[in-house]
Amino acid sequence: MTVPGGRNGLEEDDEGQQGVYLDGGDGDAWVDLDHEVPAHLRPLVDAAQSGDLEALRTALDSYKGTIDDPVEDGDTVLHLACLYSHLPCVQYILGRGASLEIRYEEGALPLHDACAGGK
Repeated sequence: MTVPGGRNGLEEDDEGQQGVYLDGGDGDAWVDLDHEVPAHLRPLVDAAQSGDLEALRTALDSYKGTIDDPVEDGDTVLHLACLYSHLPCVQYILGRGASLEIRYEEGALPLHDACAGGK
């Protein structure tokens, strides 16, 4: 079973993995998009998507880039936390200096992702 992912035609499978059906969802043409995230960014992405604040703190403390770097599909950690409606993570990321005005590659702001996530 898949659950609508909220934007860009993405869906989630039973394990929470994001992907798309290339054949419209009727067959086995599921493409898992999680494999595209580089290994050094995976802890940031996982923490922001799951809402694990302690894991997010740890990942950001060891991350060598900036808080507004894109980490998955052009999204920043703020975009992901907003999309998945994890308010404590959003507040923490903003406290670390993330920009509310940062746009991901298709032009959406974190606010757009919060709306797409139902908040």
